[in-house]
Amino acid sequence: MSHPFENLPTTPRAEEILDKAFSRATRASGSKTGIEAQQSMLMTASNIISDNLENVATQWPTIDELDPFYVELAGAVISETAPADDDPGIDALKQHLSNISWAGRKAKEIRQEYEGRVVRSDIDTSRKLRKQAFARMADITEQVEDDLEAVSKARDALKGLPDIRPDEPVIVVAGYPNVGKSSFVNKVTRADNEIASYPFTTTQIRVGHVESGRIRYQLVDTPGLLDRPPEERNEIESQAISALEHLADAVLVLVDPSGECGYPLAQQLELRDDIESLFDAPVLTIGNKSDRSTDVEADHFMSVTEDDNVDGVLDAAIEAVDWDIELPFEEGEN
Repeated sequence: MSHPFENLPTTPRAEEILDKAFSRATRASGSKTGIEAQQSMLMTASNIISDNLENVATQWPTIDELDPFYVELAGAVISETAPADDDPGIDALKQHLSNISWAGRKAKEIRQEYEGRVVRSDIDTSRKLRKQAFARMADITEQVEDDLEAVSKARDALKGLPDIRPDEPVIVVAGYPNVGKSSFVNKVTRADNEIASYPFTTTQIRVGHVESGRIRYQLVDTPGLLDRPPEERNEIESQAISALEHLADAVLVLVDPSGECGYPLAQQLELRDDIESLFDAPVLTIGNKSDRSTDVEADHFMSVTEDDNVDGVLDAAIEAVDWDIELPFEEGEN
């Protein structure tokens, strides 16, 4: 299954909805005359406006039912895409969707209010009443113009999120740049690794998959997030890390004891300590480039370039995850 925002449809603008509603209403009345034509126009315009607005709201997943990982991540994305003077976040998105849903219901109420009056009136009065109804429906739709724009921006950003599945175990790979994170993920996972970008970073995230014991593990390389000290992260990136905290079943922090990565070992270990304090999951320190140096206290050593103990590190990560397959029956039952 794809992530919950991947298949969201395009959000129409208020002007597009009104143009579609009123132009189709005019065409719908073409084969009718008198009061029947006014009634047909009222019904057609109302249906198009209400359906378009309510579909925007109902086609989004129910935010409160999402995994906390996607709630946090969506909040980070929306905070980044919202105007500077707006009150961003997931609660703002929920309010925008609520406003749009209200407008869709209101369009129906306006039709119900006017349709009986249109039928009982003479032709001139029915035409005036239909125009009044159109003006009110247009006003309601224009009231949620900003809501539609905000939802559209959120949708465009969220569609590009990496497909990480909370119902499958996740191993997060962290550490400073050039310590071998991407090389490790590429080495132990399938060749069809997914590469995507968080909307609020300029770097890419890699998600690789490996199967062991009939379980598929996701290895997540997180450049732009867990590769520098916390004081260098902005608020949005910190919120994205909070999302990963909900997701990670184990964390591998790669360090380069040789220092050839360009960062002193002490600095790398400070980042490791920060990551340990963040995650409520096993955190393993992995000394990479063991062919160059092993001068560090680590849980395991490896050399990706020399293919030395790479599989051993992967096995250690899987053991740390300690993921059990959910059986369709209790063990011991016949």
